[in-house]
Amino acid sequence: MNNLGSISRIAGIILFAAVFTACTDNSIVDVNKEIDSRNWSYIKKISIPVKIEDTGKAYNLFMNLRHTADYKYSNIFVLIKQINPDGKRTTERKEFQLAYPDGEWLGSGAGNLYTYQLLFREKYVFPSPGIYTFEFEQNMRDNPLREIRDVGIRVEPVK
Repeated sequence: MNNLGSISRIAGIILFAAVFTACTDNSIVDVNKEIDSRNWSYIKKISIPVKIEDTGKAYNLFMNLRHTADYKYSNIFVLIKQINPDGKRTTERKEFQLAYPDGEWLGSGAGNLYTYQLLFREKYVFPSPGIYTFEFEQNMRDNPLREIRDVGIRVEPVK
C-alpha cells in the first residue's frame, strides 16, 4: 500500500506539472502547416489568419519552421507578407540562420527533425483589431526548396 501511495503521489505531481505547463502557454496563435512531400515551392505560400482583439498590447511574432537533417543550407530566406484587416499589405524579406558555421543545427532536434521559432517582429503593436493574414513564401534559389517539413506562425503577447 505504501508503494501504491508513492506511485499515486508521483503520478499526481506529473499530471499537475503537465497541466501547469500547458496553462503557461500564453500565445494567441501557434499554428503550423505541413509542406507537401517536404518540397516548398515558390507558388506554395503558407497563409495563416490571426485574430487580434487587443491592440493595447505589444506582441512578439515568430515564424515556426521544421526541416529534416537533410536540409542542405545553413540559412533560409523568406518573404513575409502581412495583410491588415483594411487590406493594407506589407512584405519584408528575412534571412534566418539555421546552423552554426560548423554545420551544427541551431534548432531543437527530435530524430531527423529540427524545430525553430524564429522571431521576425519584436514588441509589435497591431494598428487595429481584426483578422490579419500572414503569408510565408520561401525565397531561396532552389525551387522547390527540399526538406522543409512545416511552416507556421506563433504570436504571443510581450510579458
